[in-house]
Amino acid sequence: MRSYAIGDIHGQLALLHQAHRWIEADRKRCGDPDAPIVHLGDLVDRGPDSAGVVRYLRAGLQGGAPWVVLKGNHDRLFEKFLTDPNWHDPNLRAEVTYLHPAIGGAETLMSYGLFRPTSFHIKRARAQVLDAIAPEDIAFLRDLPLHYAYAGVLHVHAGIRPGVPLSQQAEQDLVWIRDPFLMDTRDHGPLIVHGHTALHAPKHYRNRVNIDSRAGYGGPLTAIVIENRQVSVLTESGRLPLTPH
Repeated sequence: MRSYAIGDIHGQLALLHQAHRWIEADRKRCGDPDAPIVHLGDLVDRGPDSAGVVRYLRAGLQGGAPWVVLKGNHDRLFEKFLTDPNWHDPNLRAEVTYLHPAIGGAETLMSYGLFRPTSFHIKRARAQVLDAIAPEDIAFLRDLPLHYAYAGVLHVHAGIRPGVPLSQQAEQDLVWIRDPFLMDTRDHGPLIVHGHTALHAPKHYRNRVNIDSRAGYGGPLTAIVIENRQVSVLTESGRLPLTPH
């Protein structure tokens, strides 16, 4: 049972295309064209072409590609910025809006054709991007699933609340959690494959694998292949085994 996963994209469309090329090359070597590719969320913000990432993934799914696209905290922030002006993420300080430099939302709005909106009144920026964005993009972001289980692996953006059944996991944890998940060394049952917490390189912690390699901060975008809980990182020249830490 084989699957692929791609870490936090953050508007890096060129890196996403590269990751898909590496996966397609691996599929051809394996003779397995239908193994799912799971994108772990944070499609948008910080990078130069969030709009292109959303359109590319939406078009692929509509065309029947064997892809899964999960919701990250940044995808939810963008969708809520557009659809629910009074909503505020409880994990953010009260003064942090979607246009705060730490979020990278201005780059997302620019990818939809706006001039740099850091000096805009936030209501004006929202109105302008609503005029520019396809309603299908908003619906796509709104409806993204929060997790995907396949062949003994649970894919999720941020992680899980340890000891809580999957059916009872809170959305806020699935898109935002760090501790206590990152500090927990117990076997969770399935191997957890996640992103959200940026590292300089992917790491395998035996009970979980983190593949957020800082694409949102100029780092590479990691793609992995998982076979019977064995993980390899994909590169231009093939597979590199990712051994437990």
